Amino acid sequence: MERCKSIVIDGIEYTPTEDKQPVKSYKGMNYVCIRSYSSGCHCGYLKYESEDGRKVELVKARRLWYWKGASSLSQLAMEGVKNPNECKFPCEVDSIKIMEVCEIIQMTEKAKKSIEGVTEWKQ
Repeated sequence: MERCKSIVIDGIEYTPTEDKQPVKSYKGMNYVCIRSYSSGCHCGYLKYESEDGRKVELVKARRLWYWKGASSLSQLAMEGVKNPNECKFPCEVDSIKIMEVCEIIQMTEKAKKSIEGVTEWKQ
């Protein structure tokens, strides 16, 4: 996905800040947040997306079991979580195939760092 470097509106030039840029740093793959009907929410690098967008494979992925500090996945994907100590994100997995995907959101670098900053939740 190609992003513009800047845009001019009514004579004012706007340039996106670095923390709002999409993450594309693991073998050229985008870091995304997905929501599925049956397996919940996950963040990871998008390795594969089916033509209809309903099946994906993520690598270096974490399940978002419970979060606090973002009102929705949209806010989480843009800003990350504000209460990382109250989130429950299990361990990262090397690869996961997820079916019945209903949402894929591009993550920002700021949000990715926030997800990585959440301590692994175990029982």
